Order: sequence, then structure tokens, then C-alpha cells
Amino acid sequence: MKIDLTGKVALVTASTGGIGFAIARGLAESGAEVIVNGRSIDSVNRGIQQLQQQIP
Repeated sequence: MKIDLTGKVALVTASTGGIGFAIARGLAESGAEVIVNGRSIDSVNRGIQQLQQQIP
């Protein structure tokens, strides 16, 4: 089932790795603007870079 989340904003806590990252990626693939959250700015930046590479 494909859900269109275009125009929606999603805050995903612990979204720099593991299950949180997978959820963030799924939401982004569905069109949501995802706010990435993590323990350090470095991990957040890595998570954002990974999402940008994986989601065109």
C-alpha cells in the first residue's frame, strides 16, 4: 500500500540509525519532509546525507 504524504512533516526520533532511520526513509519515500533527530550533530548530518543519497 502506497501512502502519499506530500506536504506533510514528520519528526522521527532516533532517526540516525536502525529502525528509526528505516522509518524516516519510508516516510521520505512517501513524500513527507522528515526532521532527523539524533544524539549528536555528526550523526544527524550523516543520517541526512544517507537519506539524500537514497531518496532522489
